[in-house]
Amino acid sequence: MLKQVPPFRARTSAPLLLSLLLLACTHPKATTQHPPNILYILADDLGYGDLSVYNPEGKIRTPHLDRLAAEGMRFTDAHSPSSVCTPTRYALLTGRYPWRSRLPVGVLRGYSRSLIEPDRLTVPALLHKAGYHTGMVGKWHLGVDWASQPAYASLAQQPLYGIQSEMDPEHIDFAQPPLAGPRQLGFDATYFLPASLDMPPYCYLQNDQLTELPTAHTEGNSLESGYTGPFWRAGLMAPSFDFGQVLPTFTRQAQDFLRRQSSARPFFLYLALAAPHTPWVPSEQYRGQSGAGEYGDFVQMVDAQVGQVLRTLDSLRLSSNTLVIFTSDNGPFWRPAFSERFGHRAAGKLRGMKGDIYEGGHRVPFLVRWPGKVKPGTVSDAPTTLANLLATCADLLGVPFPEESVEDSYSILPVLLGRRPEVPHQPAIVHSASNGFYAIRRGPWKLIEGLGSGGFTEPRVLTPQPGQPTGQLYNLEIDPAESQDLYQKYPEQVQELTTLLNEIRASTQRVKL
Repeated sequence: MLKQVPPFRARTSAPLLLSLLLLACTHPKATTQHPPNILYILADDLGYGDLSVYNPEGKIRTPHLDRLAAEGMRFTDAHSPSSVCTPTRYALLTGRYPWRSRLPVGVLRGYSRSLIEPDRLTVPALLHKAGYHTGMVGKWHLGVDWASQPAYASLAQQPLYGIQSEMDPEHIDFAQPPLAGPRQLGFDATYFLPASLDMPPYCYLQNDQLTELPTAHTEGNSLESGYTGPFWRAGLMAPSFDFGQVLPTFTRQAQDFLRRQSSARPFFLYLALAAPHTPWVPSEQYRGQSGAGEYGDFVQMVDAQVGQVLRTLDSLRLSSNTLVIFTSDNGPFWRPAFSERFGHRAAGKLRGMKGDIYEGGHRVPFLVRWPGKVKPGTVSDAPTTLANLLATCADLLGVPFPEESVEDSYSILPVLLGRRPEVPHQPAIVHSASNGFYAIRRGPWKLIEGLGSGGFTEPRVLTPQPGQPTGQLYNLEIDPAESQDLYQKYPEQVQELTTLLNEIRASTQRVKL
C-alpha cells in the first residue's frame, strides 16, 4: 500500500558473456531512451530506528536522510537478505540469496578471496553492458584475490581457499597487484577498503590496486569494549591510514567520481559506507551532537556525509535524472544496555539487533528518490529485499536477465512508479541469521526455523524440548515486535511456509507467485 505523507519543506568468462550478449541484443523500452543515473548508498550497521523519519522519538537527528525520504518514497518493510555484512552484499550485487554462495554462513575477512564467482552476472556487469559507467567506492567485504608468495601459490588452486577461512597474510605478496577484485565483476572504477573498518589490513585499493603497501602495524584499539566504541582489531595497515578519515575519504572519492561523469553516458555508483560500523569515530564537530553517545554522533556524521554527496549531485545538475537509493546492509549492533542508557532504540520498536533472525537484525531503512518518476512524500509497506536490485535495473532498462542464475531478484519498479502496491511475482522473502537460521516471510506471517535469536541477542540458540515447538511463528501485521509466538496455534501456517521455504531453497530458478 502507498501512503501520502506531508511534504518536507573486465574480465568476462563464457557463461557471463552469453548473459551479456543476450542483454546487448535486446532493445530498451521506448520510455528508457535516456536512462537514469543510479546512485546506490549502502550504510553499514545502520538501524531501522536510527533515522529520525523512522523513529521521531529517537535521540539521533538525520535531516539530510529525512529530506531524501520526503522527496521520494520511504519503505517500511524492506529487508537485508542476511543480518550480517558479507552475505547481504553478495545478494545485493548478484540477485541471489547468500546461502546459495560458496559461503552460506558467516562473513569474509580482510584477507579473504573473492566470493562472487567470476562467471556470475552482477548489477554492475548488467549496467556496464547497457552503456553505464560503473563505479564502486567504500567498503567491499566480498574478497580480493590477493597475490600469493611463490611458495604458497599452489594453495590458490583449492576451491575454497581464502573463503571458508582467510589467507594467512604471511602468504600474501602485497607488492604484486591482486589477481581479482570488483573490477572483474563489472565496475569500471573502484576505490575501496577490503573489509570492515575493524578488520585488517587497513588500506585502500584504487582500481583494484593498493594505494599504499600495508607495511605498518596497529596493536588494535578498545579491544575490551565488546566490539563497540572506537574498536578495531590488531593487524597490518598502511603507514598513513587514519581510521577517523575513512568516511570523509569515501565521500570525497564519491564526489570525484560524480564530477568525472559526462552527460553523454549514464552512471551507476555503488557507495558502500563503512559506517556507522565500528570503530565509532565521529569527527570532532559531531561529538556530543546526538543523544546516543559515540554511535549516535557517528550516525549524524553519516547523515551529513550523505548530504554532501547529494549536494554534489545538485551542483552538477545531475539530481533530476538520478535514481538515488539509500539503505543499510543489516540492523544495528546496539545492545539492550545501550537502549536503557541512552533512551534510543536503534532498531526502533523491533526485536533484536545485527546478526539476529528477528526483525531488528534485517529490517532496514530504504529510501528511493527519482524526480518525476517516484512521487514525493510517499510511503510503501511492500515487503522487499536488497536482492531485488538486479531485477529492478533490468526492468528499468527493458532488458531480460537469466532467471535460472538470478534466482531471488524481483523488480520493485512497479512499486516505485505507483503501479502496484506489492512487488510482482515475489512469492515470499527469505532471511538468514549470522548462525544460519532461516526465516521466511509471506504476507503478515513470518516463520523462523529454530529457537532463539540466531545472532547476538541472548538466548542465541535454544534446544527444543520433546513435544515443544522447533521453530517460531509471528504475525507481523499485529505483532511487529515479535512478542507472541503463534507456532503451536497455527500449524497450517507453519506447514505452508515450511513447504514454500523448502521449494525456494531447492529451486535453481525464480519461484513466482
